[in-house]
Amino acid sequence: MQLLAVPMASSGGGGITLLLPLILIVGMIWFMSRTQKKQRQRQADTVAALAPGSKVITTSGLVGIVEETDDEYVTLEISEGVLVQVVKAAIGRVVPEEDTADDADTVDEAAADSADETSADAARVDVPDTGRDKADGKVQDTPKLPPTHTEN
Repeated sequence: MQLLAVPMASSGGGGITLLLPLILIVGMIWFMSRTQKKQRQRQADTVAALAPGSKVITTSGLVGIVEETDDEYVTLEISEGVLVQVVKAAIGRVVPEEDTADDADTVDEAAADSADETSADAARVDVPDTGRDKADGKVQDTPKLPPTHTEN
């Protein structure tokens, strides 16, 4: 048996062919780390701007109003008289004041519109058709669905 040493065929690109994927990977990592840095900065700005009376939502979904803040913790009132202390990093976002004002205005407008209705219109209730035949007053059978695999 005879072994022959044959040089490997090259694509002609040389080192640039190997460097291109490496450059793309490094660029993607740099871009992703930059995006995460911006998100961390935005979170830090949000936490730094906390003031008593601000309505916030934590990262776990707890909604409360800021009562007081210190270096590491924020005290939230989640219900009347119920105070919870959470880590500042757990604050997900601050609910803007105009959102709560717009919601209150919408509720007030809806209440005013419903108050304008006459008492006869307010007393009217839509009742769905119960299956009664109008001609003879008999109740029609409701259509039956085919049995499923769980029914006997």
